[in-house]
Amino acid sequence: MRFFNLPDLGEGIPEADIVEWHVYEGDSVKEDQPMVSVETAKAIVEVPAPCTGVIARLYGQPGDTILTGAPLVEFVSDQEDSGTVVGKLASDDSRANSDESFIIGSPSEGQEQQASSPSKAQQNLQALAEQFSVDLGSAASRRNAVSIESPVSYSLENPEPLKGVRKHMARTMAESHAAVVPVTLFDDVDIDHWQDKEDITVRLIQAIAAACEVEPALNAWFDGSTLSRQLHGMVNLGLAVDSEEGLFVPVIRDAARMEKEEVRTRINELREGVKDRSLPNSELQGATITLSNFGVFAGKYATPVVVPPMVCIIGVGRLRNEIVSISGKPESHRMLPLSLSFDHRAATGGEATRFLHAMIQQLQK
Repeated sequence: MRFFNLPDLGEGIPEADIVEWHVYEGDSVKEDQPMVSVETAKAIVEVPAPCTGVIARLYGQPGDTILTGAPLVEFVSDQEDSGTVVGKLASDDSRANSDESFIIGSPSEGQEQQASSPSKAQQNLQALAEQFSVDLGSAASRRNAVSIESPVSYSLENPEPLKGVRKHMARTMAESHAAVVPVTLFDDVDIDHWQDKEDITVRLIQAIAAACEVEPALNAWFDGSTLSRQLHGMVNLGLAVDSEEGLFVPVIRDAARMEKEEVRTRINELREGVKDRSLPNSELQGATITLSNFGVFAGKYATPVVVPPMVCIIGVGRLRNEIVSISGKPESHRMLPLSLSFDHRAATGGEATRFLHAMIQQLQK
């Protein structure tokens, strides 16, 4: 018997959810034949067979979460260990006598590869332990493990475990809440002079790029463990995009150098990629600052969540008409509300207000 473990599907993704099996126990498969579709926090990926053989056992059902490095498929095969672009096979003997990882990229750091899939409870506990940085190997951590289970101990009538993008979002928000010292500034922009068909999102992106040039402290990454920051000369703007599967934040790279038409084209490409889940992981990484245009649906102001290592996120509320005083006379003008959240460990209030002021000035041109 030979075992194929769930490989690292990119950038150290810790787990994947089974979407659909394309094979069954007892099936004969050929090398590179698609075996299973799995969903990670980034995309839906097809995992091919690493060798030609007969499937003896499948580990997990659709909807189950499999940890990276845990058994996925058991084969009956005459071949010795053979590698593919996504993983390797391990025999019974080699699993007993070797510490090799059988995962492309890096060793398992002492993780023992077991022939049976971890139970659902073990997987959930491990996920929570990772979220709260708990070492389950120590006695003290075992005591802590009891307490970290309590947040999910409510009696839900119809519990629906979060999967894929939604689960990743939940973890990211929890980590951000624990790590960032957030402050939010609110202000309004009078855009009554804009043309009726003005591309609001493009104007916002260009205004953010201009503000990054005036005050670069907000276009930065911050490392809380070393209390160090990295200012970025290039504006790689993360654009929050809502979808049925959850929130995606694809990246518009070097946005400051793009013309209006280029920005709009890129926005459309990224939104289409989110819609059909075709964006590669590389398109969802490397943002230096984020824009969330939540006002397309509702909401005036918000407190957008800063996701480390970024320092700043700008939220845009619902466009509205408001009575303003112009030369002492009341007029109805179109107003666009802005909410700027920043990590106060990495940026001062003065830097944040200068950034917001520069953005408003650019939008009022």
